[in-house]
Amino acid sequence: MSWYPTALPSLSGKRYLVTGANAGLGFFTAARLAGAGAHVVLVGRSPERLEAAMAAIRGARPEASVEPLVIDVASLDSVHAGARRLLHRPSFDGVVMNAGMVHTPGARLESPDGNELVLATNVLGHFALLARLLPNLAPGARIVSLGSLSSRLSTFRLDDLQLERGYDFWRAYAQSKIAAQVFAFELDRRLRAATGATRSAPVSSLVAHPGYSISGRTPQVPGVNESAPGARFADALQGVWAQGKHRGAEVTLHALTAPGVEGGQFWGPRWSTKGAPTLQRPTRTSTDAAIGARFWAFAEAATGTTFTVAA
Repeated sequence: MSWYPTALPSLSGKRYLVTGANAGLGFFTAARLAGAGAHVVLVGRSPERLEAAMAAIRGARPEASVEPLVIDVASLDSVHAGARRLLHRPSFDGVVMNAGMVHTPGARLESPDGNELVLATNVLGHFALLARLLPNLAPGARIVSLGSLSSRLSTFRLDDLQLERGYDFWRAYAQSKIAAQVFAFELDRRLRAATGATRSAPVSSLVAHPGYSISGRTPQVPGVNESAPGARFADALQGVWAQGKHRGAEVTLHALTAPGVEGGQFWGPRWSTKGAPTLQRPTRTSTDAAIGARFWAFAEAATGTTFTVAA
């Protein structure tokens, strides 16, 4: 059986941007969108890995309309350069903010701009990119941020988001994913306030979490997903509660394209770690408006960005 999953309903004429599209969840998200007829901009920091991802997609779907855009989301200079390439292009119908570090460093590292590296990669780069890109989204566009089950397993230190007082690799990841959700829900509140919408605004922001999606449960894709036999065997032992990344991408795709989805929603797998997409309840921290406003101010200062949401 081909690695390429079942196609979505036709998305002909639609345009999407997916960050971190060269591997994992981002690759399968981009592949499904392109297979349904959409034009997809694949964003990643490695030109070679982006080319491999596009070759895999075109190998399965020769008619796929895909293009690469090199952005290292940990670098604000790279983000700004990439955004400039998009500003005079046709508008997007959706953006998937998928790029991120899962295997975080054991010691605190900083981005080229002096921000804690995991936070910079998983959240701040997307914040700066979207500040530039928001005016170039089509009416009805959806912005999907990748959340995580880890948001339920850690506290959120608003007074130490840069982890200068204490760093460990787990907190770095979990806190960055909480921050990603806080940003997504705060963005949706601002979009609705700017347009006077009580529910979804013309552009909506929401969160999808992929459950427990792992490489060893994912189809082998040459040049993209090539787990070693030992890793696949170990991951297979987790099959009762784990799923492949091609299945985790189903939640993102549902949030991005399914009818009836609204801004401010939180989607995840039915059984928490795996299963079909279902509407779920996020943590109180993620949806707290006061926390959202404080994080927004922090992100503007950390990125040197004024992020204005206008009608």
